[in-house]
Amino acid sequence: MKTAIVIGATGLVGKCIVNHLIHDDRYNVIKVFTRRTLNLVNPKLQEYLVDFDMIKLWKDKIRGDDLFSAMGTTIKQAGSQEKQLKVDFHYQYEFAKAACENGVNKYLLVSSAGANSKSSNFYLRIKGELDDKIIALSFNQIFIFRPSILVGQRDIKRFQEDVGIKLMKYLTKFIPLIKKYRPIEATTVAKAMIESANSNILPRLSIFELDQIFNV
Repeated sequence: MKTAIVIGATGLVGKCIVNHLIHDDRYNVIKVFTRRTLNLVNPKLQEYLVDFDMIKLWKDKIRGDDLFSAMGTTIKQAGSQEKQLKVDFHYQYEFAKAACENGVNKYLLVSSAGANSKSSNFYLRIKGELDDKIIALSFNQIFIFRPSILVGQRDIKRFQEDVGIKLMKYLTKFIPLIKKYRPIEATTVAKAMIESANSNILPRLSIFELDQIFNV
């Protein structure tokens, strides 16, 4: 059995990852590194409440088999581009680098549709920059998932996003060319990540774009 490591476990996809891992017999330990408690009790779960600005103090604990990275924020929640950059790029990269140095085998990342380090859009650019930096690390396998709009139960309601989800669900039913952009359940992304981590046929680097995630 394996040890899973999860960051971003309080977010939409992260919660689903943890829930699926708890019920997955292939894993007997789930290490969660988080700034606030999940309020979950399970014999598999090891929760580390940490300050991501002080990773040097606890990075020796980042040891296991499969690292699931689902950390992310919005500029509204973060308060500025600088703070969003810290969460969406720096925290995840420094964590990944430490995990790689500690011998973690597989890295699985929730990125974004349209992620591109050369994009003029700030959010898509930093997502792309993180993808590029992760790919340069020496994990045995790297899986990057770039989903469309995520659907699920969020702690904080996003009115504009809810409207966008309803609109995209309607449009993608009638316009085949944009079907690949249809919203995707967070639990579907989580399942795809876990199945990829346990596949014996995928190459060292696999990037799953949009509707490809449905077929993992």
